[in-house]
Amino acid sequence: MSKPIRLQTFQIGTPVRHGEGLRIAVTRRPPRGVAKVDWKRIGRFDVWLPALAPSPELVAKLQSTGPEEASVRKTILDKYEKELMGSAESRQTVALIAEIAARMPVSIGCFCANESHCHRSRLYAVIMGLANQEL
Repeated sequence: MSKPIRLQTFQIGTPVRHGEGLRIAVTRRPPRGVAKVDWKRIGRFDVWLPALAPSPELVAKLQSTGPEEASVRKTILDKYEKELMGSAESRQTVALIAEIAARMPVSIGCFCANESHCHRSRLYAVIMGLANQEL
């Protein structure tokens, strides 16, 4: 029997919602113009984890796709998932997030306004899939 996973997503810069738990930024770069000591204080996120972000090349491709380019975006997100699961370090980081989310609420976030166009939606699916297999 699998454990309930308390995992959600958020957009960096939005107010903290009740029940979000540990807010993890999964971006390639931290927010510009915000001192590290202020990340949590102003409600951005609790910890920055770039190990779960897409490569710079995939970030650029994702940012350049328009809403009408769903098939292109799917291809990019498929490459992101392959990248993510392609190294022991990132696979184990995904497994760690799944284990933490089985014990406490966790939210993964990015700057993108439209989650359906963002890697965080695929990361959410990967974490949930792994959690359902192993936990």
